[in-house]
Amino acid sequence: MMAQARAAPLRFSARVAVLAVALSAASHARAGSRCDSLLAHLGNRIADAVCFESTDLTTANVNTTPANNTLPALPAFAFTPTTDRSVIAPAAGKRTPITKAVPGIQLEARIASDTTGEGRFLVRLPDDWNGRLVVAGASGTRSEFNGDFAWSDYVVQKGYAYASQNKGVLNLRLSTATDPLGCRLNPSSTTYVHFYDNDPGQPFTRWAPFMAEGAKLARHAVVARYGAHARHTYAVGTSNGGYQVRRAVEAYPDLFDGGVDWEGTFVSEAAPNLLTDLPPAVLNYPDYVASGFSATGTAAKNIEAAGYPPDLVTGTTSLWGLYSAQFWEVTFCQWQKRLDPTYDTYGAGTATYNYVARLSASDVGENLEAFATTGRIRRPLITVAGTMDALLPINHHARAYARRVHAYQDSGWKKGHDEDCAPAYRLYEVQNGNHIETYQEVFPQLQLIEPHAQHAFDLLVDHVEHGAPLPPDQCIPNGGAIESSPTQAGHCASLYAP
Repeated sequence: MMAQARAAPLRFSARVAVLAVALSAASHARAGSRCDSLLAHLGNRIADAVCFESTDLTTANVNTTPANNTLPALPAFAFTPTTDRSVIAPAAGKRTPITKAVPGIQLEARIASDTTGEGRFLVRLPDDWNGRLVVAGASGTRSEFNGDFAWSDYVVQKGYAYASQNKGVLNLRLSTATDPLGCRLNPSSTTYVHFYDNDPGQPFTRWAPFMAEGAKLARHAVVARYGAHARHTYAVGTSNGGYQVRRAVEAYPDLFDGGVDWEGTFVSEAAPNLLTDLPPAVLNYPDYVASGFSATGTAAKNIEAAGYPPDLVTGTTSLWGLYSAQFWEVTFCQWQKRLDPTYDTYGAGTATYNYVARLSASDVGENLEAFATTGRIRRPLITVAGTMDALLPINHHARAYARRVHAYQDSGWKKGHDEDCAPAYRLYEVQNGNHIETYQEVFPQLQLIEPHAQHAFDLLVDHVEHGAPLPPDQCIPNGGAIESSPTQAGHCASLYAP
């Protein structure tokens, strides 16, 4: 039985059955009235919907995020909301403080227009609404619940309506080495997974349109619930969700008033990109281990030359080792099988993949170009990134995107535009920040990015709504904060600062 905060859910339309667990006749009528109105307004835009009154839309209420593997007829790991919310957030005790309950309505649904049947949508509508909407991207191949700890808890307590989507794709399922689309977890693993976004009908070009579709659905939900349009809509997201934010302010200025991307993925047909960066790391890591983690050895120098930050070692645990075990090869495989499917992943080799050579042997360049981040932002944007990111190295991702934005603004805006009208762009670098917040539990010298990303969001809102100037590009020192007059403007001088 569902707990009180998830009482009185309604499943809408002929596709779904009505499920109602009422605490009282009054609460049942109220839930039915508000959910009925919301679902009727969204109509056939959604399917398989679950709408319910919630006494608390924050994660202090365990029913805010569904348990893993709770969508029917799907294999394990295809839908993992509880896991997903922990992927981008700090460890327990260091996450967004929850200081109050936020009553309201939560709606979860499938996006009816998605022909693959995998596109999903979430919206939370607090009773005490501040007139604004936040739409979140999703990292990796994670679900629409990916931002629950990092973003939703922060904004719903401030009264924002919050929405999210899953880029139109489910996560993964277990597979085998005989699966043509199977990816092993790392070079030493015998476990293979099959990513849904490598299936037919799931090109990465879908990621940006699903961010826009999430905003459109959320806007309809806001009107249905409050009888008014959101005064402002903001995009937020991390990693691949940060990529979605960048594309949101590049391609959909009519939907978004600004965005904050946290460790966003830089996508370009020209180097650097993930397919140029990851193979050298995969290639050199075994020799680095064999060297006894020698920081001055050839293998370590080769990994750093490929753009990666220096390694951290505690006993027999290496920061690079954590990335190698969980991300480097499996991420390369996922992207290669989608973007360069004729390459023999494990026959020709993951470590010896040569992107430049493949440009003339396949359509990999065109496939990357089709969903590239252009830098042509049309709404204010803030990037927050860590200098110790060993999945998306800062010089090849955050700084590369900043260079692209500035290059476009230096050329495009000067040709027939008032340069002063160019949307604001800022890059805030977190000294010693890295891609995975929980790695700080192993390496306490790493710094959390989440509080700086949330601060950047507040700065963005003040800029959009009140014209407040954004602090300049800067390096946020260990233990510091974003400052109007930073001690270190521009890039951090070193990727690692003891």
